[in-house]
Amino acid sequence: MPLDAICLQAVVAETAREAVGMRIEKVQQPTRDQVVLQLRHGKKLLLCANPGQPRLHMTALTRDNPSQPPMFCMLLRKYLQGGVITAIEQTPLERVVTLRIDASSELGERSVYSLVLELLSRRANLILCDASGRIIDSLRRVDLESSQSRQILPGLFYRLPPQREKESPLCADRDAFFVQLCRARQDLPADQWLVDTFTAVSPLLAREIVYSASGSVDTATGSEPELLWDAFYAWQKSVKEEHFTPVLIERDGKMIDFYCMPISQYGAYAVCRRMDQFGALLDSFYQLREQQERVRVRGHELLKTASNARDRLRRKLAAQEQEYAKTQERQTLRRYGELITANLYRMERGQTRLIAEDFYEESCPQVEIPLDGRLSPQENAARYFKLYTKAKTAQAVLAQQLASGSEELRYLESVLQELELAESEQDFLEIRNELESGGYLRSRGKKALQRPAGPRRFCSTAGLTILVGRNNRQNDRLTGKDASRNDLWFHTRSIHGSHVILCTGGAQPDEQSIREAAALAAWYSQGRQTPRVDVDYTQVRFVKKAPGARPGMVHYVNYQTLSVTPDGSLANRLAVR
Repeated sequence: MPLDAICLQAVVAETAREAVGMRIEKVQQPTRDQVVLQLRHGKKLLLCANPGQPRLHMTALTRDNPSQPPMFCMLLRKYLQGGVITAIEQTPLERVVTLRIDASSELGERSVYSLVLELLSRRANLILCDASGRIIDSLRRVDLESSQSRQILPGLFYRLPPQREKESPLCADRDAFFVQLCRARQDLPADQWLVDTFTAVSPLLAREIVYSASGSVDTATGSEPELLWDAFYAWQKSVKEEHFTPVLIERDGKMIDFYCMPISQYGAYAVCRRMDQFGALLDSFYQLREQQERVRVRGHELLKTASNARDRLRRKLAAQEQEYAKTQERQTLRRYGELITANLYRMERGQTRLIAEDFYEESCPQVEIPLDGRLSPQENAARYFKLYTKAKTAQAVLAQQLASGSEELRYLESVLQELELAESEQDFLEIRNELESGGYLRSRGKKALQRPAGPRRFCSTAGLTILVGRNNRQNDRLTGKDASRNDLWFHTRSIHGSHVILCTGGAQPDEQSIREAAALAAWYSQGRQTPRVDVDYTQVRFVKKAPGARPGMVHYVNYQTLSVTPDGSLANRLAVR
């Protein structure tokens, strides 16, 4: 969930305690939506204006920066680098935070700048203003065409976002609370009434207040209003006294939410883990999401490249197949040339057709042969013989091109399959390097030395190691170098998938381990969504790679076949982490 105004209040209080009075040593912009202020003593303040996950907090994570800083980063460096953070303030009950920074102006005079972070879903922004409140520039400029409410452009005075007409939950007393409650429908869910009536009350908070009052989140406004007020008042008192606790909510080992107070509405279905600081909590919660977003963006780029290359190749192969089909008519061209030669005595220059008996057929039927009126009879015969020779040569060339193109098409489809199964940035980096080596992507120049990622590792129920390749290059290394000759090699039949190795240690593996390795081969293949998949397996010594073949392309003999069901739960159970 995005930070609601109450949770943001707790985060701002913690951030102010650590950052106010600190000097800004560096300004960095790792991504388009993130700005990191490097403070003294190694502290870092993150300002994120990503529409999906806007936030600000102290961070301990190290983020990679682009080789060329963006223009907005250069602007912030010009005005803020070397300045001191004098205040971090939140607009009351709004998701707007302002950093006051005392820094030198262009003329060397001290001036106070305001860096405003608006943590609004779909409209998050970061805005730099001067001492008079005029906008110097912003991360996202907003004009009248894109917004009917206000403009955010250099030179204009900054105005706060429009506020909703709702009651303040911190100012409501008992009488005002019941006045509002009496106006609501008695069958309206109480949590919905709280969200609709009071500003800064998020759905999670509303459900927690209702749960504290009645022991259930599905309670109507007309049910036990006194208990609802008691729970609301207890929450209101905690906020006013700033009794905040960083809480991370986990379900099945996955982080699903967070808040600034203990959450009990999930009961036994989730675990609330208390953290020491909001900065550490937000780092933990958003780190995985940021990685998944980077993976998604990088994967989209590679997927588009591989898909475009595959589609171009398919069109090329379709055209070549049409040309190849035409070459099958070459015997007719040779026959026409011989029939013209046999009837030269009957022909004259300028004829556009010749009707002659086809002595290649038993009944000698009449056949009509088109002629070029500009050519002599002998030249027409030579033209047909030339077309025949050209078609014969084209057939051999096209057959070779079709075979090579079909192999390349299978390779590109295997790359697309790898992209669907990729799980980390390293997986995408290796696939990108593979596409660069194949000429599908322009090389980015000198590459940093990086250790190749290892294969996926699993342990069978009987304790045998199972290795699953992550990409074509790794499939080559796994099968051709890492595996022993007597290990078992698995691959799905007729569809793309990873190379899978069952390490046997030279002994005969048990049947269950063989079936588990086959099920993993089915899961890490194009057949993942099908009920049954045929998987071939043989010893590694019977798997060969042809000279010059593309990465991951092999042929094998002496194999057996198993029909198995792809099983993701098996992969999770056997995975070695």
